[in-house]
This record gives sequence, C-alpha cells and structure tokens, in this order.
Amino acid sequence: MTEKIQLPNRPLADRMRPVNLKDFTGQEHLVGKGAVIRNMVETGSLSSFVLWGPPGVGKTTLAKIISNELKRPFYNLSAVHSGVKDVRETIEKARKQQFFDQPNPILFIDEIHRFSKSQQDSLLGAVEEGIVTLIGATTENPSFEVISPLLSRCQVYVLNSLGKDDLLALLNKALNEDAYLKKMDIKIEENEAILQYSGGDARKLYNTLELVIRAELAKDKAAVVITNDMVKKHIQENIAVYDKNGELHYDIISAFIKSVRGGDPDAAVYWLARMLDGGEDIKFIARRLVILASEDIGLANPNALLMANSCFQSIHVIGMPEARIILSETAIYLATSPKSNSAYKAINSALAEVRDSGNKPVPLHLRNAPTRLMKEIGYGDGYKYAHDYEGNFVTAQFLPDEIAGKQFYIPGNNAREKDIKNNLRQNWKDKKKYDE
Repeated sequence: MTEKIQLPNRPLADRMRPVNLKDFTGQEHLVGKGAVIRNMVETGSLSSFVLWGPPGVGKTTLAKIISNELKRPFYNLSAVHSGVKDVRETIEKARKQQFFDQPNPILFIDEIHRFSKSQQDSLLGAVEEGIVTLIGATTENPSFEVISPLLSRCQVYVLNSLGKDDLLALLNKALNEDAYLKKMDIKIEENEAILQYSGGDARKLYNTLELVIRAELAKDKAAVVITNDMVKKHIQENIAVYDKNGELHYDIISAFIKSVRGGDPDAAVYWLARMLDGGEDIKFIARRLVILASEDIGLANPNALLMANSCFQSIHVIGMPEARIILSETAIYLATSPKSNSAYKAINSALAEVRDSGNKPVPLHLRNAPTRLMKEIGYGDGYKYAHDYEGNFVTAQFLPDEIAGKQFYIPGNNAREKDIKNNLRQNWKDKKKYDE
C-alpha cells in the first residue's frame, strides 16, 4: 500500500447497502426467482406487509429497494422517535400526492412493535383506503405487539439470520467493491471468528470488519491480515458497553434467560441490570419472563406463570424506573423456582404426532351430539361422565383409536410433579399408564 487510506466516518454497512434486488444478499425465500416479494416488484402490485426478523438481515434495506425499484415515494418513520402527530402529518402528505397522480407512497415504520395502540390505530384508515402502502419492520413477533385490525390488513414475512455463504459473500463484496477497502492491502486469513461474532447479522459483520481494520491501520501497518485471534482481541476491547442499537441485544437476553433457567439469581439480576442500563424495552424483558415461566418452570411451580404474567401487566401500569423492581422480583423468583420443561416437551411431542399421523377421527363417544340424528348414529354414545364416579375419575379412552395409549406428558423430577405422577399412576392403574 503506497499511500495511507483514511476510512470515512460513514459506516461500511451504510456504504455497502444495496439499492436493487440484484445486489441483495440472502432471504431467497422472499426475493428469489418466483418468490413473493420479487413478484410484487416485478408486477408492480404491492400490498402492505410486515417484515419480521432479527437485526441486520435486510428489513430496512428491502423496503428501500422496493421503493427504489417501483419508483414510489418513500416515507420513513421510527417507532422510537415518532408520535401520533408525526404519523398523521405523514399520511396527510401522502394524501395530497394523490391529486398529482403520483404512485401510491410507501410508509416504512421501523420497530413497529414499539408503536402504541393509538399510533397503530392512526394508521388503519390510510392503509385501508390505500393512501399509503405500509411496510413495517420488527424484531418481535407481530402477533404480540401489532394490533389485530392492522395485522389483518398486512401479510407477515419472516426473514432469517444470514447463513455462512451469505456472510462470506458480503465480506468479499466489501473488500472488492467498497471505494476505500478495495484500495487497501487486506487479506482475511481466518474467517471463523468474524463470522461467529456477526451472529448472522450483516450490519454486525461489517461493523466488526471495519473495527478490526481501523484498529490495525492505527498501528501504521502497510497491510492488514485478519486472523481469528486478532478479531477476538479487538472485539473484547470494544464489548464492554451494552449496545443500544441492537448489536448485543440477543447475546444479553440469551445470558439472562440461561441464568434464570440455570437457577442463578445473582447472574439473572446482573444481566437484567445490563439490559435496563442499556435502555432495553421493558416489555421485551417481561415477555421473556412469561415464556420462561411456562417453558422452563412449568408444572414444577405453576405460580411462576402467574407471577410472570402479573409482572407483564404491572410494568405497563408502572413504567420505569419503578418497573425495575418488579422485573427484579420476578427474575429472582423464577431463578429460585424448581424447574420443569415437561409441558414444553409434551406439546412438542403431541405436535410431532399430529404431523406424523395426520388428523385422526374423534372417537364417537367423545363427539358432541346436539341433534337427534347425531345421537341416532352414535355421537356421544358410551361417554362416561367423570363426576358420576368415585373420585371424579373413570378409566376411558380419550385419544383416537390409532394412537390409543400414546403418552406425551412425562412428569418431571420435582416435588409437585412427583405428586402428579402418583395420582396419574393411581388413576390409570388398570392400563399401567404412568407406571415406573
């Protein structure tokens, strides 16, 4: 390298953002040949939709590409910074454009899951009347945070984390096409660490690459040879602060979940503090506690779900900073509770059976018989009403004939489920069900 190249302040991820579908990497199920979004672009027939996926997989980029390819006006609102007033002003601008026979504008809303109900309500009329075509982006399941009337007017498309081949393609593209990097002597000798730290996130991949290159250039090196150890060293030096823009979002919540599951209240509170100090959405944390209560504690302590749900409701009413106390109390309670994933395993096992064996007919004695004809052909015939028997229990067959005797729920090894197992074994002793 004969001259020292100065990297610009504009981030590499922004410099490498594609402007057309041809250059877009990943999400072939949406933008590949014959896929739904490519068809929309090629036919010009665009409907409102929500893009749901992790950070750095192309949600914002895809929305801008669609606007660019279809030559549609593009309005961009962030749920973090925009209120109802901003939404209404944007819709009014779009409404006025209708008089000039311009194409239907695209209204892109980033982090739409953070919009309040009133903000989402203000979108309904404009979407329904076709004043704007809405494209929302979210890292959260829209079923939880997008109101039903708005969700019913939009399709939901799921974006996946980028795979190894996609990430390698992005790396090569940056080194060969970026106006600054292509002038430098840069060689990636080992790529495992840089791929690992990216976590399937293109923005994180480019940020990591640029961080390493800047650090090496600061040493006045003529050439940069990237190795795994070099990447790890520079990342560890820059990882101390929780990234409010999402870089460590999934790493920290993963550590939090695993600490609660692992029964360590101190670690759980520490990771909770990291998230709160970094400005994490308290609803996001509370939702994870509800999931934890049912998936990892379950029947070992059913009160855990009540506690977590109460926490979720309470933080909506209280807000920060006091919500931190409610979240802490709940996290500690869940971390110190006995654990069982028996309910989680039972429903997964039952779903696997349904997918494997198909829709089996409901046994006649379990069918509802609201008409005389149904009674005459045997609906409900032979059904034994449990409350007519001692102990409110009677041995009967409740599964379809083809899978009679299948067991999906296996009680966990904890005090409460040992009692459940004993009761089940006593009740079902005739069929040896739940026997050891």
